[in-house]
Amino acid sequence: MDGRYGHDDQEKVEMDVYRGYGNNSSFEHPQPYAPYSPGPRALTPVRPGHFPTDENGQHVWLQPATRTSGNSDSLPNTPWDSQTPYDSRSASPTLYQQNGVGESHMSLAPLVTEPASPGFAKDWVKSGSIARLYDRDDAETWKGWKRWVFALVPFLTFANTGIYLFYLGLRIACIIMAQNVAQVSYAGAWVFVAIEITVAIPSLMHNCWTMLALKKRGRPKLRLTGKDCPTVDVFITCCGEEDEVVLDTVRGACDQDYPRDQFRIIILDDARSKTLEESCSQLAAIHPNVYYMAREKIPGKPHHFKAGNLNYGLEQTTLLPGGAGQFMAALDADMIPEQDWLRAILPHLLVDPKMALACPPQLFYNTPASDPLAQSLDFFVHVIEPIKDALGVAWCTGSGYIVRREALEEIGNFPLGSLAEDVATSTLMLGKGWKTAYVHEPLQFGTVPEDFGGHLKQRTRWAIGTVDTAAKLKFCLYGDAVRKMTVAQRFSGFLYATLSVYTLLLTASLFAIPIILLWGKRLVAFATEEQLRWLIWACFAATISNRLCEFALFIPAGYHTGQRGSRYQLWMSPYIALCIVRSFLLPKWLGGQTQAFKPTGSLGSTLNERDAKKSKNMFVRLRVILLNYMASFHLAFVYVTLVAVVISSYRCWAQNTGFRGIILCLITHAFWPPLTFLFICTSLWTPVSYAIDPPTMPEREDLLTRDPKTGVAHPTKKSKKIAFGGQAAWFELEYTVATIATILVFVYSFIF
Repeated sequence: MDGRYGHDDQEKVEMDVYRGYGNNSSFEHPQPYAPYSPGPRALTPVRPGHFPTDENGQHVWLQPATRTSGNSDSLPNTPWDSQTPYDSRSASPTLYQQNGVGESHMSLAPLVTEPASPGFAKDWVKSGSIARLYDRDDAETWKGWKRWVFALVPFLTFANTGIYLFYLGLRIACIIMAQNVAQVSYAGAWVFVAIEITVAIPSLMHNCWTMLALKKRGRPKLRLTGKDCPTVDVFITCCGEEDEVVLDTVRGACDQDYPRDQFRIIILDDARSKTLEESCSQLAAIHPNVYYMAREKIPGKPHHFKAGNLNYGLEQTTLLPGGAGQFMAALDADMIPEQDWLRAILPHLLVDPKMALACPPQLFYNTPASDPLAQSLDFFVHVIEPIKDALGVAWCTGSGYIVRREALEEIGNFPLGSLAEDVATSTLMLGKGWKTAYVHEPLQFGTVPEDFGGHLKQRTRWAIGTVDTAAKLKFCLYGDAVRKMTVAQRFSGFLYATLSVYTLLLTASLFAIPIILLWGKRLVAFATEEQLRWLIWACFAATISNRLCEFALFIPAGYHTGQRGSRYQLWMSPYIALCIVRSFLLPKWLGGQTQAFKPTGSLGSTLNERDAKKSKNMFVRLRVILLNYMASFHLAFVYVTLVAVVISSYRCWAQNTGFRGIILCLITHAFWPPLTFLFICTSLWTPVSYAIDPPTMPEREDLLTRDPKTGVAHPTKKSKKIAFGGQAAWFELEYTVATIATILVFVYSFIF
């Protein structure tokens, strides 16, 4: 989650506030690691309670950072130049520059002298080393027969792609032969083929990507043991979230199984909440490594939202006692880390001197049953990201990551001028020859937006940010910023940007479906019944092979999660397409502006649709979602399409006599397997069904297990999983009906 960055009310007068509540007396300048020195490091302590002061008696590290010519606030808002593709601040002074060293890349394995904790007391774990618990980081997440089936995915994908291309080729050949025989143009058939190809493009592109995953992923599950650990600055970015949400994340960060004097928790508050500041001061009394910071934001001066906040934190850490930590970690305001988060991520950076960034998946504990809006990201984090990691293209997903300071400084810290600073950061690092890692372990849990509007704004912002980043990087095909990228890395950057742009074509193709059905033309053209049989057989083979491929591919995330993702691509396409048109195609004088989806009109109050006590009634929800959130398009599309199906079917009954003639007419018109119109209509109906019957969720506190003494809270085991609900059952029924219809048509082809 990205907090509330991107809201339109962030430009306001604010003053620098920097409160370092704890002495943090033991967060000293670490000395360079000596690879073969078994003894403890010599440290220069900072005397407890003592802070350096200037001639006026003011604490020098409490002053705002010295502004330099590299400061983002002093630069014009011109995101691209010949040196770096982003308008970003110059590398701020850090521990490495102060001491003249850059030793965070040295492996810690031969240096740790403390014995391994009991949890790591395995035969293969040597005392005082980085423990290798499993050969795969997801070994405990999914295993057994699932791994054997998933290993077949590249081969099933190859077969499915070949069969589908054969089917499309046969369709086109039959149209041409039918036109030559009948001496007429089958325009409806050509349009229907174009729609099928358009809808299949994302699957075909993903198929090509998946087939590249023949290279097996082998990232191990590691743990950093002992007490000799590198220093880490943990940033928690927030901007107007509820205090309790932020404080749960802070408490989770404080509760890390990590040496207290080797990490700091720094709350970067862009909303300057007085109550949050007071709560942080109370926490700092117990945890001296907790700090609160709030930067100055001047009206008319771009503050660059989350990226600017992170860069401010990087700058301020150099003024703390001991200077900046060797590594920087980041958590979104609502992401509660597991206790072994730091020890699980850091080893992947320590064992490889070129590893710039390591990131775990974003998981959630308040996802409603059936996940009707596909908010969980499970397909991305459990299927797509591991495949990308196997090919060396792991993205920074925005929270829970740990980054090497040298790598950040080489790209000028977090890039500005992008709505997706996380993707831009990892992409620029790859372009400089650094590596990124995806650690497939459940190490953080956060919250999904609890309202329809928040979900639209989040996802459209991601899409626009991805396209904008890719466009500025020339779609990762060429240029200085991507000079050191591999072929797979370039293809990944191109693929995920073009898939967002592709929503324009997909949305346009949706209009053609009801039109050609109302037109009354045959969707499938053929010259002879023998050709029709071959078309049905090829369609049957393509449909069944696609079902098998989906089943195998969706295994890590769950079958129903994958199906939700497929439906999500359809119903979200109009929203993403609209935002892309506004952001990249329309001039400003016609309303063009780079922003996430913004509802029309004015909303007097929130819908609270998932709160059983506060939720607005169904008519208010329908009015707001259909009108303000423009789901009226979805409603109109579904009803017009169903009317077109009814009219097309009536024509078949009226214009044909006999069972055989009617059935063949229905098959070659509206009911060509696998009943594509049914899948599209049920997918586009999602916003309407959500407005009519939204899921209800318990209070956030009911989803957590809280320690009554420390206040530390973690999600319950049940809340970490998505419950199977009625909507998932309904969609599975629809999918089953379409599959059965395809099988029946296949059987009937041997009879007629």
